[in-house]
Amino acid sequence: MDFQAPNTLAEQIANYLAQRIMTGQIRPGERIQEATLATELKVSRASVKEALYTLERWHLVEITPRKGASATLLDAEHASELYDVYMHLLLMLVTRLCERWQEPDKQLMLDVVARVVAQTKNASADVTAIVEASFDVMESCGKVVGNPYLSEALSNFKPAVSRAYYLSAERYRQDLKTTSRFFTELPLAVIARDAAKARQLIRDFAEHQKLLIQQALA
Repeated sequence: MDFQAPNTLAEQIANYLAQRIMTGQIRPGERIQEATLATELKVSRASVKEALYTLERWHLVEITPRKGASATLLDAEHASELYDVYMHLLLMLVTRLCERWQEPDKQLMLDVVARVVAQTKNASADVTAIVEASFDVMESCGKVVGNPYLSEALSNFKPAVSRAYYLSAERYRQDLKTTSRFFTELPLAVIARDAAKARQLIRDFAEHQKLLIQQALA
């Protein structure tokens, strides 16, 4: 990804660094030197510092007093802790979704889920496209639920979870039937307002995905 200085500089720096961290160009635990980065990108250190605070909120960077910033660790144990918290946020989301969706929301939910299912049935499946389509489902459901705090929390987890998917892409690609089945069954439970079934589907899928990620990272 080539860097281009935009109007919203700190956010663009954050996106640039996030892409490098998610794809492994910046390795887990690697130091990120503010001065070096500012020189490389021809931007101010203040903009870099602001970008690093954004990355910290996204769980991609750890900032330690007097030591500076480094990419967060991502081994099997850290991935498990990350996914456990993310799963509980999704459980809260699907519970509220079952309670709050209205008839005008139904087709929107079905359409966005259908795009994921279609991606999983593509013979040359693009893991990045599937992951992005999956997050589109989450974001669409967040709009229906209408809880800005929950939406913000889930949004902040998106880069870190994407990073885990990228690093386990090959295992994920080999198991797309499970993904397809999950996104086929989940909307049926939501439309039936069967919150217990929807939560169980989330738990089972999340635990399965966590295992794939742990195996890849191990």
